[in-house]
Parts: sequence; C-alpha cells; structure tokens
Amino acid sequence: MTGLVAPREGRLLFKGADWDFNTIQRINDACEAIAFDELGLEVYPNQIEVITSEQMLDAYASTGMPLFYKHWSFGKHFATNEAMYRKGYQGLAYEIVINANPCIVYIMEENSATMQTLVIAHAAFGHNHFFKNNYVFKQWTDADGILDYLEFAKNYLARCEERYGVLEVERLLDAVHALQSHGVHRYPRKRRPDLRSESLREKERRQHGEQLFNDLWRTVPAKKRKAAGESEDERRRALLGLPEDNLLYFLEKTAPRLAPWQREVLRIVRQIAQYFYPQRQTKMMNEGCATWTHHYIMRRLHETGRISDGSFLEFLHAHSSVIAQPGFDDRHFSGINPYALGFAMMSDIERACLNPTAEDREWLPDIAGAKDFAAVLRHVWANFRDESFVSQYLSPALMRSMGFFHVEDDGEDDALKVAAIHNERGYRQLRRALSRHYDVARRDPQIQVVNVDLEGDRKLVLQHRVINGILLENDDAQRVLQKLADLWGYEVLLLEVDDADDEVIEEYRAEPKRPFGGRGD
Repeated sequence: MTGLVAPREGRLLFKGADWDFNTIQRINDACEAIAFDELGLEVYPNQIEVITSEQMLDAYASTGMPLFYKHWSFGKHFATNEAMYRKGYQGLAYEIVINANPCIVYIMEENSATMQTLVIAHAAFGHNHFFKNNYVFKQWTDADGILDYLEFAKNYLARCEERYGVLEVERLLDAVHALQSHGVHRYPRKRRPDLRSESLREKERRQHGEQLFNDLWRTVPAKKRKAAGESEDERRRALLGLPEDNLLYFLEKTAPRLAPWQREVLRIVRQIAQYFYPQRQTKMMNEGCATWTHHYIMRRLHETGRISDGSFLEFLHAHSSVIAQPGFDDRHFSGINPYALGFAMMSDIERACLNPTAEDREWLPDIAGAKDFAAVLRHVWANFRDESFVSQYLSPALMRSMGFFHVEDDGEDDALKVAAIHNERGYRQLRRALSRHYDVARRDPQIQVVNVDLEGDRKLVLQHRVINGILLENDDAQRVLQKLADLWGYEVLLLEVDDADDEVIEEYRAEPKRPFGGRGD
C-alpha cells in the first residue's frame, strides 16, 4: 500500500465529516473519473438517494427494493432489525445498491463525508459495473424493467386484496414464499426476461395458460384404465414438462384448482426470486469487485490529494473491519467472509499481473505478468461466477496467506480428517473443495417433480436427490410439503433418494388441509 502523502492544498473534496449535496456531487465526479479513466469501468447511470436509518431498516425488510408488495413478514423483519439496531446489537449497512437502470444507490445520512466517498466508490461504481457486465446478470435479469415490474406486482396484489380479501392473499403468499427458493430456473432460458412488458402481457398470458391447462386436463380419462396407451402417456408427460425442478413454475402452469389470479401471484414471486438468483451465484465476486474498486479509488484519491490523511485513516479503519476474517477457532467465526476472500482474490490477481512469481506462472499462466491488471479484472468480473472463479484463480500463495485447509467430517466417524495440506496435490484439492462450497446447485436441495397420477387420485410425486448423505430437516420438510399440498390441491409425496444407488431413504406425505382455488378471473 502506498504510504501517506501530504494532500495538495485547495484540492480536497471536503474538510471534516460534514457534507452537503454539492459535496456528494464532487465526490461522485472524482470517483467517476478514476473509475472510467484508470479502471475502464462501464456502469449504468447512477441515482444516489440519501436515506435515514429508519428508511434503511425498511429497505432491509423489503429486500432493498424501492417498490414491493405488502406482506406481514416484512414488518416482522423490520421490527427485529430495528430492535437489534436500537439496542446496539447490530449496525446498519453504509449503503444498499439496486440492480436497475438507472442503478439506485441508497446512502445513509449519518455517514461522514469519508464514508460517503467509500460507499459511492463501492456501490455506484464497483457493484454497478458488476451488475451491468457479469454474464450471469445479463442472462437472468432485466435492469431496464425491474422497477416497472415491481410497480405492477405491488398494484396487482393490492387489487387482489381488495377483491379477494387481505387474509386470503396473505395466506397464499405464505405458501408461495415457503417455496420461493425452489421457484427459479437454474439454466438459461431461450429468451432473456423482459419484465417491463409483463404487466401488458398479463391478460394474454392468462388466456394462453388457460388454453394449455385445459388441453392438459382434457387428456385425463374419466375412469382409470387398466393400461394407458404409451403415446398418450408420453404426450401428457411432455405437456407437464417432467421432470421439473422449478416447483412454482410447475404449479403455476398445471395446478388443477388454482384460480387465474392465484397463478399470477405465483408468477410474481418466482419472477422476483429469479431476479435475485444471480446474486446468490456471485456473492463473493460481487463484493470482491466492489471492495477492491473502493480500495483502489480511495487510495488514488489520497495519492492525488483529494482526501486528507485523516480521511484516509478513517477509510482504512472501516475497510479493515469489512474484510476482517476471524480464524476457524475464533468465537466470532461464522464461515468465510465473502468481502475478505473476494478482496483478497482481486488483490492477488493484481499482484500476479504486476509482480508474478514462478509459482504464479505455473498456476495462473493466463494472467501472470500481464501488466494491464484492470483489463484482467474486467474480464474476470464479466465471465465468471463464484464457483468457476475460485476454480480458476485461487492461487497457492493466497491459500497459504489465508491459512486454508480442507477437513472432511464424516458423520459416522468420531474424528475429523485433514484431507489436504499445502503441497501441489493439496492445493488442487483445496481449489476443488472451495469451488464446490460456492456451487449453488450443491447447496440447495435437488428437488424435482417426477410424476403425477393423472388417471387416478392426481397425486403429485417429488424426488429429493440426496448427495453426500445430507437429508432434509424433518419438521421443515413436512411444513413446506403441507404448503405445497394446499397449492396443488391433492396428495403430495416426497421421496428422498440416495444419489449413489437410487435407494429410497425417507418418505414424506401431505394431504391438502385448506386447498387454494375457486372462482376468480
């Protein structure tokens, strides 16, 4: 890190902790010059909004979005976070940034001028660039249309409350929220989402869905036959699209009893869940990009005399807190800090580009010695997600620096096994193990709809592929299955199947208690 240098008098962006809107403009312009001219970042236009601590707590409760439909759980989250904040048990984020065009950046009015500089560099340029350029966000999100869609969703649910009652809408949302983590498509679709046109196409979509629904259920025999024709069975399975791991999508399209407005509510929740899916796949990279960017910009502002030594020291104190990584034996340890690992990997790439070692040339041959580290980082930010980023760019030098080691914990064995040490074979094992840790597909239970008894009692059959012996938690699984049964309207069976030998390990069943459905348009 560059040593402290005396600022050139008269060029300071601010003096002291106080700021006004003109100061924010000067800070934004100074950060923008470095981000564009030195780092080559490409961002959406920024919309910076100053909010109070209470507004920040409100943003926490509604996933950070400026427009959101109403639900009791958001108030619960608000009350919990407010109580913790008022008692001093937790702090608040310095900022919240929204993946939209324009990119909305909320900054706290309590922040000092130095912290406003940090969060603008972090969110308005670091996160903003990542949102606009990373391939996962390009595939899955529509930054131009998300705010229009949220407004449509909020108004649509408000109309449903007026027409069908607040309690009925709330009960439906309770059930759908329980399944929202299983309401995403995990592979790219043929067409990029166009959220802006969703509200315009709602009636057309409803008519098409009803036509498909009628075509599907018209094939169901009035009485169960002894043997259904194979071609007819295949046709029905094709219409159902089985197997299907997006449970909300399946229910929206084929649940027998749901009214059209209830199907639209399912669609709203899964569209929003899909919008946040890329953030789950890139949490470490996204925070690493933003943290490295704010560190570079703040360092350059200090080197060019735009912020004082005191401001730079204030920044370093906050930055050090953000990237702190407690050791595994520390009572504060709760896993790998995504800010710490992300910043360390970005900094390590910069080091390998400028001052490579022989080891770097062996392990990072594509970037070792490349002088334009900013171009390398832009390439990384655009073309990787957490899993693939770790798999390709985690260097032995960084593994040693952070003290990584790999432990295997077999539930049938009382002792832990150290599976990898710091040698060539161990480094590769560590890379693979940490890469799998960031694989969303491995972290989430693999649950699919595999069959529907169309000719009999319409029982819905799901399957959970058990990997590495990790089973569902019994009580949670039964409660969620009950919500699913109420949405489907008939019995639901969930089989836990060992991925290694296809043996059924556990069965869960649920009958609808208060099935959804009925009249409505």
